[in-house]
Amino acid sequence: MFTALLSFLGGNAFRLIFGEVAAFFSKKQEAALEIERLKLQGELDAAQHARNLEAIKVQADLGVKVIEARMDAALVEAETSAWAQAVADVGKQTGIRFLDVWNGSIRPALASMAMAIVVFQFFNSGFTLDEWTRELVGAILGIYVADRHLSKRGK
Repeated sequence: MFTALLSFLGGNAFRLIFGEVAAFFSKKQEAALEIERLKLQGELDAAQHARNLEAIKVQADLGVKVIEARMDAALVEAETSAWAQAVADVGKQTGIRFLDVWNGSIRPALASMAMAIVVFQFFNSGFTLDEWTRELVGAILGIYVADRHLSKRGK
């Protein structure tokens, strides 16, 4: 009888107890793995969030830089347009004789004074061109020779 009891307990009861113990440890291990998976997923989500924030910041910075570049380009375009208009308006007649004579005499008077300064400087320096005189001669030639040549060609 003892053998039958032992055999019953050894077969069914042992399997039942062993099954419950094994299931307990399996569930405990699965819970630990699930917690670890959730921690890793949280770290990955945090890293992804940080990358997204950085990407948004970079895009915002680039957007600001694009706006600044467009603003600078518009400013340069406006300055160029204003300069071109000012140069185009230099030779226009106003219809007032005194102003037209005055405007017509300013350019030749300034050219004559600039040439007198260059000749005086050239004479005082012993007929050698120093740095200042070379720059002045270059500016005069650029303004009075190249400017007229280009204006004749319609540039």
